[in-house]
Amino acid sequence: METQSPFSLLEGLLQKLPFADLPPPAWVVDEVQRRIVLLLNHILLQEPQATSRLTRQKGRVVQLQWRSFSMRLVATAAGLLDLAPPDAQADLVLAVSEESPVALAQEVLRGERPSVRIAGDVQLAAEVNWLVDHVRWDVEEDLARVLGDAQAHTLGQAARGLATALRQFMGTASTTGAGKAAP
Repeated sequence: METQSPFSLLEGLLQKLPFADLPPPAWVVDEVQRRIVLLLNHILLQEPQATSRLTRQKGRVVQLQWRSFSMRLVATAAGLLDLAPPDAQADLVLAVSEESPVALAQEVLRGERPSVRIAGDVQLAAEVNWLVDHVRWDVEEDLARVLGDAQAHTLGQAARGLATALRQFMGTASTTGAGKAAP
C-alpha cells in the first residue's frame, strides 16, 4: 500500500482555498519586505567581515525571486542592505526553482539548500554565496539579551530538539510519500 505525505494533502487543501490565487495588498508586501531587510541587517551587523564584503558591492542590486514573489535588495555604503528602488536594474537574479511551498519547506528542514537559478554578475554571486555559507544568526544570543542566559539556553535547546524531530519526520515523510510502499 502506498502512503502519501500529510504535507501533500495540506498543500492540496491550501491550493483549493478561494483566496489562494489573490495577491496580497501592496502595503503588506512592502511592510514584510522592510521587516526582512531589518532582520537581514541585524544578522549582518553580527559579522564584521560580512559588512566589509558588502561595502565593496555598494550600489549593486540583487533580486530574489520565488514564484510570483520578488524582492530587490541593494548593498549600501555601510555594508548593509536596503530595498532597491522599483526601477533599479538587477545585477544578479536568484530565483528559487522549487514551486511547491511544502517541498521547499521540506528541503530547508532537512538542512538542504533549495535549487536556485542564478543569472547575472558572477562576482556578486560569489559574495552572496559567501554570505549564505558564513553568516549565521545566533538567535540564542539575541534571546539572552531579552530573557537572560538560562532561559535563552533552555529555549535554544527546545528549538534544536524540535528542529531535529521535524528533520527526522520530514525525512520519513518524504520517503514514504515518494512512492515507496509502507510496511
